[in-house]
Amino acid sequence: MVLASERPVIQTAFNLAVEDIRELNPGEAIMMNQKGEMRLKQIIPAGEQKACSFERIYFSRGSDRDIYRERKALGRQLVRPILQAIEGNLDHTVFSYIPNTAEAAFFGMTEGLDDYKNGQRMERILALGHAPSADELRGIFGDHVRREKVAWKDIKLRTFITESNTRNDLAAHVYDITYGCLNEHTDNLVVIDDSIVRGTTLRESIIRILSRLNPKRLVIVSSAPQIRYPDWYGIDISRIQEFIAFRAAIALLREQGMTAMIQDVYQECIAQLRLPKTEMRNAVKRIYEPFTPEQISARMVELLRIPSVTTDIRIVFQTIEGLHHACPGHSGDWYFTGDYPTPGGVKKVNEAFIDFIDESKILNQPLPLCEK
Repeated sequence: MVLASERPVIQTAFNLAVEDIRELNPGEAIMMNQKGEMRLKQIIPAGEQKACSFERIYFSRGSDRDIYRERKALGRQLVRPILQAIEGNLDHTVFSYIPNTAEAAFFGMTEGLDDYKNGQRMERILALGHAPSADELRGIFGDHVRREKVAWKDIKLRTFITESNTRNDLAAHVYDITYGCLNEHTDNLVVIDDSIVRGTTLRESIIRILSRLNPKRLVIVSSAPQIRYPDWYGIDISRIQEFIAFRAAIALLREQGMTAMIQDVYQECIAQLRLPKTEMRNAVKRIYEPFTPEQISARMVELLRIPSVTTDIRIVFQTIEGLHHACPGHSGDWYFTGDYPTPGGVKKVNEAFIDFIDESKILNQPLPLCEK
């Protein structure tokens, strides 16, 4: 009997096919008696399953067949918003990825862009109205989606799970760039990341370094939607103010004279905690309701920008619909939607907002919107 949390480990150790390995079902137990006889038994009924989608995007082993396919699908889902961000200018855009965990999404993204490019080529051939000559075909097929290895990560550490007191110092020295891989002030640079959580690595390292290439426009793409809510089911991110999306929403509320809503949500969270857990709802969702995802993304750019960077920057996020399409078997999207699968999760998010207000005194003092 061999047990592991991820399938590729068993496949590699025992040279097995995917079909040779059985996944344990919800509510099911694997048992072995003293004689070494193994059996599977359903010990409790299987309830509604809300498997975590962020685990598939970020933490799971990318060599797993299904996870690899899902991450490629996440990248492919982003083709249309990327084209909008670069205003359709594929000829003067370079595509890359950062960090290495985003490579599978990069493959899916560029495959989708290749399909789009092939559609353009087909239209150009049909528009000729005659059989194309060799020179015409060279002109049509001579351009391609430009891929480069723009960023290099030499330190094998992930700043997402590094303690906060060392994260900024680490983030500033994790990456290096490939100089001369795009035409300065002419080419756009699009880099895909698997997710944007705190924004620390973006601000302290990635944007600072990539801007040295002097792109006309820098587009940061996240294969995950905006991470707006904490998690307590295994990835301990309990402080809601750590999320750059949350800080952007709070900044927009204050700038638009809607600070009263912050007070209202605070009082509503307190009221929710007086209810039975099964009757509670996520009151923090109201913080995001006045704004579109695009407005929050634009405000995030300003929070992430450092004074020395003047490059035009855009951020493109995955949609919730795109996430569900790419990861159909994992509907646990509470990081992004706030739809927690248990009453305990709903209770904790209300508590997290109360803690944020009590700690920051936002109603009386300016909120530090970026980690220093």
